[in-house]
Amino acid sequence: MPVSISKRRPKTSKKTETEKPEASLKDPRTGCNSICSVFSSSILYRVPLTILFLFFIYLWSTSTTVISGNVVHICISSRKLNDLYCLTAGTQPGLHVPVSNFTNPVSENVIKSEEEKSVVVLGEGGERDSASFTVGASPNVIKNETSTGERGSGLDQDSKPFNEKNLDSFLVDWDSETGEERYRYINSKDEDEETALKAVDKYLKIQRSWLSTGNNRNEQGSCEGKGIYVYDLPSKFNKDLLGECSDMVPWANFCSYFKNDALGESIESLGKGWFRTHQYSLEPIFHSRVLKHPCRVYDENLAKLFYVPFYGGIDVLRWHFKNVSEDIKDVLAIEVVKWLGSKQSWRKNAGKDHVFVLGKISWDFRRKNKLSWGSSLLEMEEMKNPTKLLIERNPWEVNDIAIPHPTFFHPKTDDDISTWQNKIIVKHRRSLISFAGGARPGNPDSIRSTLIDQCTSSPDQCRFLNCTSGGCDKPESVIELFQDSEFCLQPPGDSPTRKSVFDSLVAGCIPVIFDPYTAYYQYTWHLPEDHRTYSVYINKEELKANKVNVIEKLMAMSLREREDMRSYIVHELLPGLVYGDPNGKFERFRDGFDITIDSLLRMISKKIVS
Repeated sequence: MPVSISKRRPKTSKKTETEKPEASLKDPRTGCNSICSVFSSSILYRVPLTILFLFFIYLWSTSTTVISGNVVHICISSRKLNDLYCLTAGTQPGLHVPVSNFTNPVSENVIKSEEEKSVVVLGEGGERDSASFTVGASPNVIKNETSTGERGSGLDQDSKPFNEKNLDSFLVDWDSETGEERYRYINSKDEDEETALKAVDKYLKIQRSWLSTGNNRNEQGSCEGKGIYVYDLPSKFNKDLLGECSDMVPWANFCSYFKNDALGESIESLGKGWFRTHQYSLEPIFHSRVLKHPCRVYDENLAKLFYVPFYGGIDVLRWHFKNVSEDIKDVLAIEVVKWLGSKQSWRKNAGKDHVFVLGKISWDFRRKNKLSWGSSLLEMEEMKNPTKLLIERNPWEVNDIAIPHPTFFHPKTDDDISTWQNKIIVKHRRSLISFAGGARPGNPDSIRSTLIDQCTSSPDQCRFLNCTSGGCDKPESVIELFQDSEFCLQPPGDSPTRKSVFDSLVAGCIPVIFDPYTAYYQYTWHLPEDHRTYSVYINKEELKANKVNVIEKLMAMSLREREDMRSYIVHELLPGLVYGDPNGKFERFRDGFDITIDSLLRMISKKIVS
């Protein structure tokens, strides 16, 4: 059984430090004589000194002492596992670090506070679980504070300091080039794949450096140097496209979705701020908000950021199910680029200070052959420099930035957000797990059928809402299911990302992610880098190989873990994942639009300077 002992260095007087410097620094064991004397005389005087002495010999011979900052960590090896356990390094799983990197300097990111610092201590072993060790308190534990204002341990009778069940889905190791920690969700099969994964990490890091952090709603202050210019494009590039709503797709009339500034029709049964919003309505929603931004300027010379209100996603959508040539699909894309090329404001910085909002996935704008759908907008050379905001980005394009799918919730005031937060944080959740979706029988790589089988085999723990048969057509059904569930399964669909991920978060349901491209490699401005604060990750390859039962894995998570994650989701993430009503006003919160605009302005400052 692993044992861990940790004590802070006692503060010695200057006199003591002067008289015995070598004893205090070179050999900590020389101080044992005085400690053992006091200890044995006060408590253990009845224990034979021989037994006590042998115990200390054993303890010392099987331990490793590491000093980090002002904390001494004593890590005891286990016979069953070739690991060293140092529970003083943190109460929750934090960082997986390979043995080979133990001699490298510890990144500053590992240090959680000046009062208590973590170190990496590793044992020997060839297997992944035994060759790496978890240290560092998880962010949701750090954010927890006790009534006395000190950090809580993050432990209760249900939780454990070391959760082996979380080790088989991802690793956190050190980047050999930068020396910083990184999450490893995918084990590369060859050098090319490793290069691609390194590129993903690189671009994510760059995008996170652009993030405007903090809640500064009350400190917005002057718009000097933050001017936002909105191009007055010909209506064929935006408003006229909405006019084709009745003929956009064969099976539905989209006109109702474009009501109320594209929020859709209101859903009174869910309360204030709820609408039947379509997942592809991001472009007109964003446009409405930008037009009313307090930093909007009408003089191009005063602008920091140029917004191009081209509804490229709706343009693509109207041709999805029509048999037309690629030339027709690209007409508006070519024309808008040509129109911008005639503007001095575009030529001045080669489009680096321009932004497009495209309400579909990146691949719908990267058509490379005649057989694919979509347009070739983002394959044009002129579109390399501008920033593209999409609901799903191309992970290998640094100027593709993913922002949240529109949810059904569009609050108008701070009170609308607070009221919803207070409702769902205390909501009794009758189901442990739920899955709203449909199978993909024609896709051999899909894990949905496996999830459906596991879910329906455990009806007491998991509820399945079949979207194939129309069960998800009404937003009320989906939101009520998510409000009633602890965990919401979010496997990839036609593409890695899902609107449902954001619907579940807004409902306070912890998303279970199976592919890092669903969220972790996407929303750098709206979701934290540490996925453990808001989601559970289960590797889809392990699920395919029948190495994991999702129901059993989620049942093993403690009540405390679930409550910590839900609290973080509801109080920290939720306001920044929704797009507020265009006629609304927030003073205490920043919504998804505010975070995006603030980060865009920060990004433009860095890009133009460079």
